[in-house]
Amino acid sequence: MRSTPAARWRRMMLFPAWVRKGDARAGRHINSRGAPPAVDSALRHLSRSADRSVLWFAIGGGLLAMGQRRAALRGLLSLTVASAVANLVGKKLFGGDRPLTKDIPIGRRLHRSPESPSFPSGHAASAAAFATGIALEQPALGLAVAPVAGAVAYSRVHTGAHWLSDVLGGVAIGVGVAAAGKALVPAPVPRVVREGGIDIALPAAPSGDGVFIVANPSSGKDVVGRTDPLTRIGERMPHARVHILADDDTPDAVITEALASDHPPRILGVCGGDGTVSATADTARKAGLPLVVIPGGTFNHFALAVGVDSVDDALDAVASGVGARVDVAELWLDDGAPITVLNVASIGIYPEFVLEREGLEHRLGKWLSAVVAAIRVIRREEPVTLEIDGERRDVWSVFAGVNRNEPDVPAPLSRKRLDDGVLDVRILPAGSRVQAVASLAFGRRSSAVLRAVGVIRPGGVESFTTESLSVTVWPKRGQTAGFAHDGEAEDVDPDAATRDFRSTVRLVEGALDVYCPPAA
Repeated sequence: MRSTPAARWRRMMLFPAWVRKGDARAGRHINSRGAPPAVDSALRHLSRSADRSVLWFAIGGGLLAMGQRRAALRGLLSLTVASAVANLVGKKLFGGDRPLTKDIPIGRRLHRSPESPSFPSGHAASAAAFATGIALEQPALGLAVAPVAGAVAYSRVHTGAHWLSDVLGGVAIGVGVAAAGKALVPAPVPRVVREGGIDIALPAAPSGDGVFIVANPSSGKDVVGRTDPLTRIGERMPHARVHILADDDTPDAVITEALASDHPPRILGVCGGDGTVSATADTARKAGLPLVVIPGGTFNHFALAVGVDSVDDALDAVASGVGARVDVAELWLDDGAPITVLNVASIGIYPEFVLEREGLEHRLGKWLSAVVAAIRVIRREEPVTLEIDGERRDVWSVFAGVNRNEPDVPAPLSRKRLDDGVLDVRILPAGSRVQAVASLAFGRRSSAVLRAVGVIRPGGVESFTTESLSVTVWPKRGQTAGFAHDGEAEDVDPDAATRDFRSTVRLVEGALDVYCPPAA
């Protein structure tokens, strides 16, 4: 590769000394480390296969043939724009000289040395844009393509075609272009349609007369760009009463007080996460009142299951007086009162994960606290001994989802039916700690990624349906056992937490009336 005085001067003027020194240090390190001839040859051929993006168009064509049209098109369009930005804009603005051919081991050198300016790497930009574009549509496919893209980017340094900073700059351009494309042309959000549930007529309240809503202000804080649901409720239903829960409030106590007032509500509403929704649903069932669920949490599993994916969906249903009768489950802990479950009840490491996460959320936020909590719980916890329908065994977790859930996920958090009369049970037997991470509430997309990299193994999770599930806990020395349902850890008698105790989850058909759009 030729290095002209003008190119060297341009690189010296445009790039700080620490960048040039870092490039030189990285080049010496890579060139001085011997690699098997087969590796040198493979990286050289891989780099050449990405010339003019031939490799990426071939993979894109394969994805089109597989029916992955959106992923393929977003990947290829991202690649095209990133390549233009890198080669037609970036190289003209920055450029600079490339590494000297004499410094590159002979077995690594490309047959034809590139003559264009060095910064940024067009190959790296195209690779990163293609992989990122696919990942934005299909995370599992993006994860499969990412190692190839990474290898192409590295090959440009390994073969001496580029400096390390060229490759990093190209990757930044590729990722940025793909992300900007997603923001400018987002994937269409499919309309949420409920499956099941008997359509029923419910009391209509267009202006909110007789509607009492409890709102959890701490729910959904990590959701970016969401419109304040309480503002929308006030605009559309000015006569509705809204109680914002204080730190020492519980939905049950607040609603009980409202029911005892001179003007008791005829419709109960809730705006919050799944835990708040579940607690309010329990009270609504006891009072015999219909429930309106206003999405206000991070995931809104139950709201989405009944076809409510926006505040207006919920308010439209109340204004029109339309809804559905759906199944729920009841969780019994020893001789305690039954607890209404809307999505899932669980025992094992998940309740410990929930408690750990909740203790970190005020400092780290929901997403980061979940990652830290998962690592801590997996490191310190051991499998629990349970007797499941009469059979004693060691397991990481047992989940009982209300109605059928997504197949092939360890944690059935999001129900796909509303009235099929069964519990969808998933059991993760004792085994790999890495596999146990998958039981900590990963959904469909995350599970697809984990399956792609082999973390979730085929057959690693036992699955069956039943109408009732009985579990007896046999804590080991030093262990405690707790339950969780709908994303919230459930308190257990401290004495019971260190001795064997019995729990039962049973399906209750058509036990809750909820406002929602009509079935498709």
